[in-house]
Amino acid sequence: MPLGRRAVLAAASATALTGLATPATAATPVRGRPRALPGGGDLGPNVLVFDPGTPGIQATLDEVFARQESAQFGTGRYALLFKPGTYNGLNAQLGFYTSIAGLGLSPDDTTINGDVTVDAGWFNGNATQNFWRSAENLALVPVNGTNRWAVAQAAPFRRMHVRGGLNLSPTGYGWASGGYIADSRIDGQVGPYSQQQWYTRDSAIGSWLNGVWNMVFSGVEGAPAQSFPNPPYTTLDTTPVSREKPFLYVSGSEFRVFLPEKRTNARGVTWGNGTPRGTSLPLSQFYVARPGVSAATLNQALAQGLHLLLTPGIYHVDQPVRVNRPGTVVLGLGYATLVPDGGVTAMRVADVDGVRLAGFLIDAGPVNSATLLEVGPQGAWRGHSANPTTVQDVFIRIGGAGAGKATTSMVVNSRHTIVDHTWVWRADHGEGVGWETNRADYGVVVNGSDVLATGLFVEHFNKYDVQWNGERGRTIFFQNEKAYDAPNQAAVQNGSIKGYAAYKVGDGVTTHEGWGLGSYCYYNVDPAIVQHHGFAAPNRPGVRFHDLLVVSLGGNGQYERVINETGAPTSGTSTVPSTVVSYP
Repeated sequence: MPLGRRAVLAAASATALTGLATPATAATPVRGRPRALPGGGDLGPNVLVFDPGTPGIQATLDEVFARQESAQFGTGRYALLFKPGTYNGLNAQLGFYTSIAGLGLSPDDTTINGDVTVDAGWFNGNATQNFWRSAENLALVPVNGTNRWAVAQAAPFRRMHVRGGLNLSPTGYGWASGGYIADSRIDGQVGPYSQQQWYTRDSAIGSWLNGVWNMVFSGVEGAPAQSFPNPPYTTLDTTPVSREKPFLYVSGSEFRVFLPEKRTNARGVTWGNGTPRGTSLPLSQFYVARPGVSAATLNQALAQGLHLLLTPGIYHVDQPVRVNRPGTVVLGLGYATLVPDGGVTAMRVADVDGVRLAGFLIDAGPVNSATLLEVGPQGAWRGHSANPTTVQDVFIRIGGAGAGKATTSMVVNSRHTIVDHTWVWRADHGEGVGWETNRADYGVVVNGSDVLATGLFVEHFNKYDVQWNGERGRTIFFQNEKAYDAPNQAAVQNGSIKGYAAYKVGDGVTTHEGWGLGSYCYYNVDPAIVQHHGFAAPNRPGVRFHDLLVVSLGGNGQYERVINETGAPTSGTSTVPSTVVSYP
């Protein structure tokens, strides 16, 4: 979300925090061939591991927060990991690029009698920039009965058990723009208050308090009934297909990575009856990467048959990271960040079964990349319904931390891919920001058939934010803002159409379906810009949408229609959504 818009609405110690991990290097060549890279190993100084007997836990948490609270475009990256047991009296405040997680097989294995808090004091009570942080696999007993989690985009709350309520707004109920919950149980009430939109998947809640613009639920026990647009609840009884994110845990004295199994027509949490279903891998089967390692070394590890565990930090790659083997896991900790150098694609995935990409950020480099993440090569055709590739908490950024350009951010060519929670963002604030400075025409392009997106956040692209060409695509929840910085109407003119749709279904597509999709405009450079519609799709019976909305933020730009030629125009400065409940 942009800055302009805010005006409208192992035992850790403090000494372990002095820097990023030591750069890794390739193995020494032996007779012209590189020595095999080892699996496993130390997770580095920016992964802080606690057990209930660790001294000074609160002081360490406070020191990490002091570093990260307002470091929106900084280089610090941290993972805070808690071994199973009970921890008393903690308040883990989370800043940027900080992940907190339990290390049990179930959230209830690791209980914090205390809070995991996100608030917005650093930004004067405005939570719309509380990006890039996460909480996973913990049970919380909040001190006052309710835990505060006031986040914006790219801040997943996964596999959590809150033995109480959950407040999604900042202190003072300032602006907020999130968010995502999955595989979690909140025993009490979830109060979004000022949150403009939210998606909750495969969870259980005591109750849900209110909705602002777009609250979407799929497979959630206790979810409010379908009632869009008043209240703005979109409720699906189940999620068609889901497979939870891989996660690190401890078994005895060793780290392992658990790989949850796929579910169809999913509802509720995966861990409610004890041990979750799935398989696990020992850390010895992962190449544990440290910042500074080369792309060549990452590719050597993958070619050897190792999986990748990216420890916290920033990785410059001068060639694509190539994921060619079926079943490969690439798991990032603490928002590990890939930066492509020289205009390369950061990561390419082959047309194979069962790849799992999870928990990392791709940050565009100053030389334009044609693509940043490519899931399957162009022309991929194989079916993967039994064992799909999943892309989970993989976030993409163009600009903000510095100059960055990419023609297309994420391309999905492989069939049956599940994109489960992404934020693909052309920056509207920070460094290296401008209509041509961080040029990025397309956010997500889907060419593969049978692709499912659950929790799709894509914002500010120069042309189409989402262009969906594959057949039988489905999206459950979409959040978008059009680019703020378009200099004039001509800059966004799409042939005879005023502006590029936020979400465009290809003209040749015969079957597509979406639920709970919203697009907002805030043309603050030229508030006279008119966007013809937020959504564009072929007008045929197999292409169906449910619960669409467009919003003009304070009258900075307007929409003439919601989808195609349907839906009332926005008008004035009232910031009231225009909605379409069903299309066609």
